[in-house]
Amino acid sequence: MPRPLGELEDAVMTRVWKWNRPVTVREVLEDLQQERSIAYTTVMTVLDNLHQKGWVRREAEGRAYRYEAVSTRAAYAAALMNDAWSQSDNPAAALVAFFGMMSEEQRTSLRDAVRIVQGPETPEPAPPPPPDTHRVTSADTDSTDTSSTDTSSTDTRGTDTRGTDTGTDTAPHTSGDTSPDTRTDTGSENPGSAQEPDGR
Repeated sequence: MPRPLGELEDAVMTRVWKWNRPVTVREVLEDLQQERSIAYTTVMTVLDNLHQKGWVRREAEGRAYRYEAVSTRAAYAAALMNDAWSQSDNPAAALVAFFGMMSEEQRTSLRDAVRIVQGPETPEPAPPPPPDTHRVTSADTDSTDTSSTDTSSTDTRGTDTRGTDTGTDTAPHTSGDTSPDTRTDTGSENPGSAQEPDGR
């Protein structure tokens, strides 16, 4: 990991990160002079050191250079935290102490960062549906159909007597008697009641 930035190095890199484009020594100098008195050669030396440490890259433009950041400020901060954590003999205790120093806003940012790194949570698979206790089995269907058929047959025999010869003549007499004839027609004479021709 690159060494932590010094105070002036951090001031110069802050501007390089903020502008997010290649910058010249003159541009950084003029911005720094709004806060402090500083020479052109000092800024040029700081940018040259940052280039040697790997924080900036540069390209020649005429007789000067334009400097551009190699990584973001967030990456720099992460590298510092990782270096400090790796040097602890008890990383877990170091994290607990670090969390204790964080503000509520920083803790919220940390939780958001963890969610981003972990990605969206995969939903648990849905449990299988319970057995359908109302499902009609083939045996139930057969039983229900048979019962229904038998019932309809029984009802038909008990109520519909059309076309069935019961032996009772319900037609009225032609002599004008409207009462039904309840004589039983057996369909043939009783051989036991017939008299023989000789009268015996």
